[in-house]
Amino acid sequence: MSLLTNVMDHSLDDGYAEAAARRGETGRSGLPRTVRAKLGLAFGLVLVAVVITIGAAEARISAPTLAKERGELIDRIETGNSNADKLARSVDKLRGEVGEKQRQALEKHGGARADLVALLSGANEVTGPGVKLVVDDAKGAAGGGGGPRESADFSDTGRVRDHDMQRVVNGLWESGAEAVSINGQRLTALSAIRAAGDAILVDNKPLAPPYTVLAVGDGQRLSTAFQNSADGQYLHVLQQNYDIRTSISAQDSLRLPAAPSLIVRTAEPIAGGSGKGDADTGKGTS
Repeated sequence: MSLLTNVMDHSLDDGYAEAAARRGETGRSGLPRTVRAKLGLAFGLVLVAVVITIGAAEARISAPTLAKERGELIDRIETGNSNADKLARSVDKLRGEVGEKQRQALEKHGGARADLVALLSGANEVTGPGVKLVVDDAKGAAGGGGGPRESADFSDTGRVRDHDMQRVVNGLWESGAEAVSINGQRLTALSAIRAAGDAILVDNKPLAPPYTVLAVGDGQRLSTAFQNSADGQYLHVLQQNYDIRTSISAQDSLRLPAAPSLIVRTAEPIAGGSGKGDADTGKGTS
């Protein structure tokens, strides 16, 4: 009972009581009461106001300069983009002219076989039945990782790699395809499928998944031959083990574009090779 009585009689600690009494003596405002203290406080407030005013004035003065520099930078970017677009259009135009001259050269030196040579070289747009094969990354696939595919220049993260597409395309050629394209990019005898990081390049043009492969040929027979081939079985293993998504279907009509450009570095037409002699030898270039 004495403890309860003591708690009730001394509910406020002595130190707290002393501090409360001292604050009551000096007042609740806590503001300085002497003239010197008041002058110090006023000087501090004036100093803060001066600093803020100077900062605002400098920001206002520099604002037009910053806006001018920003406008100049935007103009330079827009000019650069415009020049890049003009150069891209010029490149496309020159590429078309080069392709047309190459087609004319094929007609001139190919004789009656010009259409066949143009078809085999990818110089002309082609149409016909065939198969449509779509290859896509696994859902939620990400770059990096390790595992059995990593040791063979692959990744076991469910991403489609350049080696996968190489095997797909080679399998289609071997199964009887007469013309092949990937995402609208026509493949020729000089085409290369490579990788740059996680991107797949076809003739140095980056492609994004899903990868749509069109192959002209006898649709149903080509589809069956490919799925039964070693490369078709390889694609099936990727689907079963790494969740890579694939679908293949026979198509009644496909349209493949011409190759953007044909760069012939070594082959030359045989002198007088546009006549009957070429048909007898079966050779048009050397």
